[in-house]
Amino acid sequence: MWVLQSFPPVARDFVAAVPQAIWVAILVFIASVVAAVITGRITTRLLLQLNIPTVIEGTALERTAQEFGTSTVNLISGIVRYFIIAVGAVGSLSVTDLQYGTALWQEAVQFLPRVFVALLVVLTGILIGDKVELFVDERLRQIKLPEITIISRLAKFTTFYIAALVALSQLGVATLALVVLLAVYLFAVVAFAAVAFVDLLKSAAVGTYLLLHQPYAIGDEVEIGDTRGIVQEIDLFVTHVENEDEELIIPNTLIFKRGIVRVR
Repeated sequence: MWVLQSFPPVARDFVAAVPQAIWVAILVFIASVVAAVITGRITTRLLLQLNIPTVIEGTALERTAQEFGTSTVNLISGIVRYFIIAVGAVGSLSVTDLQYGTALWQEAVQFLPRVFVALLVVLTGILIGDKVELFVDERLRQIKLPEITIISRLAKFTTFYIAALVALSQLGVATLALVVLLAVYLFAVVAFAAVAFVDLLKSAAVGTYLLLHQPYAIGDEVEIGDTRGIVQEIDLFVTHVENEDEELIIPNTLIFKRGIVRVR
């Protein structure tokens, strides 16, 4: 009260006219804003110390964020800040004498943490999905199969789908039908691949073995059945062998069945 005595009479009358609960609510909200700013900065520094920008470099989410003049780290710290501010706003209403304030606080205490976790799950799922796509593309390039991007895209969107399921479950949404749909989708992909690409899968399996273990290399003179020549190229499905008259493209499954002789 001694502080109010130093105020002009008009200011003292204004402060006295406003209910004390309103002033408490204002202080709670201001405190939440200050806490949000401090926590956001701590979150940013922590993510930078964990070298998160390097980990997520090259992902679609990071590129999109940079196009808007921000970054994934700033997005995460922003989510943390706005979550604290939202909690503070609802908390400030709960300390007032408004009838709906307490009820809103009780609902918010249960719902806001779920929203916060759901947002983090979605963001993490997008990052993991992008990294999975980059990893699969890199592996395909290593085995000389960069053009089949559908595999990496399927892996990415499957990760997105799983993250969405987890996020929806956090929000209390019934996800049983979506889980069943995911199981049917995965079964259909596996069944279709097994039936439609059985020969390709065999060649791919043999090609993967040849590329990893390299029993012969480009430039080696080899003999496969009645064919003899110099190895020109090895990819996931076929091996190119060239002799004086022609270039032969031999399926890797045929090499596995007939065997190969490396001429020294």
